[in-house]
Amino acid sequence: MPTIASLKKGQKGIIKTFSLDLVPLKLLEMGCLPGNEVTLVQLAPFHDPLYLNINGSHLAIRKEIAAQIEIELIP
Repeated sequence: MPTIASLKKGQKGIIKTFSLDLVPLKLLEMGCLPGNEVTLVQLAPFHDPLYLNINGSHLAIRKEIAAQIEIELIP
């Protein structure tokens, strides 16, 4: 299953599942929840962190955390 870390710039997906033990509570509070839409806005120079738009909120997360959040791609 694809993850946020596998998104290309401009691609969108719907958050499906993730382990609560591996994803910081702060991300959940900022809207990183199952069912929400996520878009990869930009990549940092060495592809870490990732700059995302999640339901209108802009946030940057590390690639190792993004790899733990499974998504369903939106065509």
